[in-house]
Amino acid sequence: MHKRLIIINLIVLLSFSFTSTAQKQINSPYSRFNIGALEPQGSFKSRGMGGIGTGMRDNNSIFNMNPASYSSLDTNSFTFDFGFDFALSALQEGDKKYSSNDMNFNHLFLGFPIIKGWGVATGIAPVTYGYYSISEEVLEGDSNYDPLTGPYSTYHSGKGGLSNFFFGTGVNITRNFAAGINMTIMFGVLERSYSLQFENLENYYHNTANEKLQVHGINFDYGIQYMAKIREDYFFNAGFSLTAGKTYKSNYDYLVERTSAYNDVDTVAFTSEKSTPVFLPGNYKLGISFGKKNKFTTGFDYISAKWSKSEIPGYSGYAADTKTYMWGMEIIPDKYANFSFIKRMEYRFGAHIGDNYLIINGEQVREVGASFGIGIPMRRSLSRANLFVDYTKKTGAEAAGLHTERILTIGGSLNIYDFWFIKRKYN
Repeated sequence: MHKRLIIINLIVLLSFSFTSTAQKQINSPYSRFNIGALEPQGSFKSRGMGGIGTGMRDNNSIFNMNPASYSSLDTNSFTFDFGFDFALSALQEGDKKYSSNDMNFNHLFLGFPIIKGWGVATGIAPVTYGYYSISEEVLEGDSNYDPLTGPYSTYHSGKGGLSNFFFGTGVNITRNFAAGINMTIMFGVLERSYSLQFENLENYYHNTANEKLQVHGINFDYGIQYMAKIREDYFFNAGFSLTAGKTYKSNYDYLVERTSAYNDVDTVAFTSEKSTPVFLPGNYKLGISFGKKNKFTTGFDYISAKWSKSEIPGYSGYAADTKTYMWGMEIIPDKYANFSFIKRMEYRFGAHIGDNYLIINGEQVREVGASFGIGIPMRRSLSRANLFVDYTKKTGAEAAGLHTERILTIGGSLNIYDFWFIKRKYN
């Protein structure tokens, strides 16, 4: 027990150092806009089941999408979940193809009960990432070459992202109803730069633009769940979660410069705004789950967000309302099989389809994906390792200047479940 606590403390410290120094570096041109590309939320158990979680309850898993679920945590126990993921991205625009990959920290969750029917949870996870690197060189003979400007090169790059730290609690109000609340602290920095360089500097100037957006603030998530037993070992859960729209504080810097052939630098535009308001919309989630205890679970989630009401410095008109549908299933052949490890494993499947919040040239980006996951039980323990694979495709109309982006994500997490405040007896 003490050794496990020491290991957990070390992982907690390492995870906070990862979040402060590392951000996902998947080359996605879609992350150039707004607050970057949105990260899927939830533990890897959820990710393996298409991302569902609003109507899910489990005594040794943390579903932070609905804080009411924390009331299901076992008495005298704690749950710890820590995960990394690897993502491979493939971009396609016409006959041009590009690829990139990266491995990074994903999340850290910790949950434990206060008393039976009252639990708390805390953790940290990414919200967005803003990495991209795009370059283009136009030479004589290219289809878009203009003899008036001559050869030139453009460079676009970005880095950083936003993260959420949450602390929440959930309590059983009655035998069939639970309610919960999360306090979330958002923080992070997004940096973007653009450069236009001409080969003929006698008639033109190099141009560079640099942008930096720092965001921080506190918000709240609210959730309720209804739990019912249909008959022996069968259950039905329904959940609702609400996050209110929030105006966060931010610092916004924007600088445009031009450079002559003699390296003379002129400032074309400069903006430095402190405490600039950034409004991010809330969302609501509806979810149901049905199953047989220790045998199978299936569920469905619906998420809606009014991104068209967002206010982000420099990106007015780039966000649209979203609707997302998720489905997932988990099957356990025989959780207590004595001689078959394969039968004790948890097998998960899922799918998701919906809108991306980004809109460019009047066209909204769409997303569709499928996932698979397994839960590998540890010997003589309720702890397990969770693995998942998710394939997501983002598409948009080529006529509007959009491209197709395919992302394959592979994640692994360690879900530690143990008891505390229990004295061991020895004969």
